[in-house]
Amino acid sequence: MMSEAEQLTLVLVGPMAAGKTSIGRRVARRLDVPFIDTDKRIAREHGPIPAIFEEHGEPHFRQLERAAVAAALEEGGVISLGGGAVTDAGTRELLLPHPVAFLTVSPEAVADRIRGGGRPLLAGDDPLESWTRIFEERRGWYDEVATRMFDTSRRPMQRVADEIVTWRRELR
Repeated sequence: MMSEAEQLTLVLVGPMAAGKTSIGRRVARRLDVPFIDTDKRIAREHGPIPAIFEEHGEPHFRQLERAAVAAALEEGGVISLGGGAVTDAGTRELLLPHPVAFLTVSPEAVADRIRGGGRPLLAGDDPLESWTRIFEERRGWYDEVATRMFDTSRRPMQRVADEIVTWRRELR
């Protein structure tokens, strides 16, 4: 039988550079549960995500992602999803029974975070314009799956993590 700690699940969604990984790690540590980053898991099992997009297309990547999300939800813990995971209806459906924290961030705060690149969807002349457009396209889906929203724009990541831990513990 699983202990209560093993059954605790919390999903983090939000746009690129909202802080899902850094906040997720802190929250998992505080709740004493595993941290799972589905993007990192996909890359480990299938190779670099930009290469998957290029060689097989986005629909194939979203299939791999849905499977990774399903596996992570089975395991439990704090699960950080890639920014585009919510674009897939099957993935959104998987999230319905679970508490989902939507980490949001303002374009102004993101401008500092996305310098340096490494994000294939933000390649081009104006990464901030691309980020804003992508966030607007996905906004409704984040709202659809979110149990609660947390703004990470101008606040220390540790404070946001503490708020999420408190909220998650109250849900027991």
